[in-house]
Amino acid sequence: MSTASVVGGGPAGLMAAEVLARAGVAVTVHERMPSVGRKLLMAGHGGLNLTHTEDRGPFLARYGDSADRLAPMLDVFGPDDLRDWCAGLGEPTFVGSSGRVFPQAFRATPLLRAWLARLTELGVTVRTRQRWTGWAPDGAGLRFLDREGVLSDITPDVTVFAPGGASWPQLGSDGGWVGPFGERDVAVAPLRPANVGVRVGWTETFADRFEGTPLKHLSLAVRGHHGPPVRGDAMVTRSGLEGGPVYATGAAIRQALDAGRCVLEVDLRPDLTVAQLTDRLRRRRPKDSASSWLRRSLALDPVAIALLRESGGGAVPDDPATTAALVKAVPVPVTGTMPIEEAISSAGGLAWSEVDVSLMLRRLPGTFVAGEMLDWEAPTGGYLLQASFSTGVVAARGALAWLGRGPAR
Repeated sequence: MSTASVVGGGPAGLMAAEVLARAGVAVTVHERMPSVGRKLLMAGHGGLNLTHTEDRGPFLARYGDSADRLAPMLDVFGPDDLRDWCAGLGEPTFVGSSGRVFPQAFRATPLLRAWLARLTELGVTVRTRQRWTGWAPDGAGLRFLDREGVLSDITPDVTVFAPGGASWPQLGSDGGWVGPFGERDVAVAPLRPANVGVRVGWTETFADRFEGTPLKHLSLAVRGHHGPPVRGDAMVTRSGLEGGPVYATGAAIRQALDAGRCVLEVDLRPDLTVAQLTDRLRRRRPKDSASSWLRRSLALDPVAIALLRESGGGAVPDDPATTAALVKAVPVPVTGTMPIEEAISSAGGLAWSEVDVSLMLRRLPGTFVAGEMLDWEAPTGGYLLQASFSTGVVAARGALAWLGRGPAR
C-alpha cells in the first residue's frame, strides 16, 4: 500500500487526506496542535461561512492576482462540490441573504465531528503534537518533533504540505515552515497580515467615545488605487478600523503603505451623488448646529458626524458643496495594519512559480502543497475556505497521479 504524509490538520490538509484515503493510500496526518481543525472551529464562531454563490466572474475576482491560478482548481472542486460534500457528511447547507453559504447547524463542530468520523472509517491516522522541523539529513524523509522532544524521521511515498499561513498562530499556523523551505531554495514571499484591521491615529476624544461603534452602510476606497470601492459596515476600534470593507481592500492598503502613504476615503452616503447631497445640505435652518444640520439633512449618525470632524480638525465646513464632497470621501490616514497574529488570514507564501498545475513542487518531486501556505489571498465571505478545500483536492489528486493511481483531475 502506498503511504502519504499530510503536514497540517486544517481544511486543506484534511481534504487532501480524505481524497488520498479514498483511493486506497495509507494516510497519516501530522498536526502540531493537540487537535486538528482548530482554525475551522474558530471560523465557526461566526457561523462558518463555507463558500459563496455569486457568479463565477466576480467570485474569481476576489482572488486578485491569483485568480488565474486558482480558476482551474475551483473548476475541480467548486462551491457546488463543496455543498454536496457537506451534504454527504449529513450537514446540508443553506444560502444566506448575502449569497454566503453556511451549514444548517450554523456551527463548525458538527461538520468537523462528522468529517473526522469519516476519516477514521477511511483508515486515516491522525498524529497530534507533531511539529514538522524540516527534512531528514538524507533530504528525503520528514523530521518531526513530538511533545517529549523526541525526533523521528518518516519517509512516505508522497507528502502533502498544508500547514497554513501565519495568522492566529495560537491555533496552529505559525509560519514555521518558511525556514525549512527556504533552506531548500524554494521561493517564499514574506507572510503578511490579510483580512486585518488598520491603525488610525484617532484623537483621544473620538476613541474614547466611539470605540466599538459601527460605521454602517459606507463605501471604502484607497486613495490612488483604481479598484472599485467596497461597501459594507466597518467597526471603529481603539486604534483604528476593522470590518469587511477594510479586509477587502487589504492588498491595496498594503501597497499604499509600502509606497509610503495610505489614505482611506470613506463614502458615508454611497447611494447619493455629491450634487444630491449638496441640494439637501442647502436646506439648512438658520439655527441648526453643524450636528443637527448633518443629522437632519443627510441622516448621519453621531459616529459619522464625528468622523467628519476628525478629518477637519474638529470642525465641519459650512459650505454645502464642500461638505457634500467631504461626506463622499472622508480622508482617513492609515499608519499601518494590525500584527499578523491578529489577522484572519495571511498574504504571501510559497511562490506559484515553484509548483506545477497539480501543486507539486518542481524542486521536490512527490511533494505537494495546498491551502494558505501558497501565495494567494482573498477577503472573508467564504472565499478563504473554498480555495483551501479546492487546493487540498487538487494537491491530493496530483499526488495520486504521481503514485500512478490515476490522472491529476
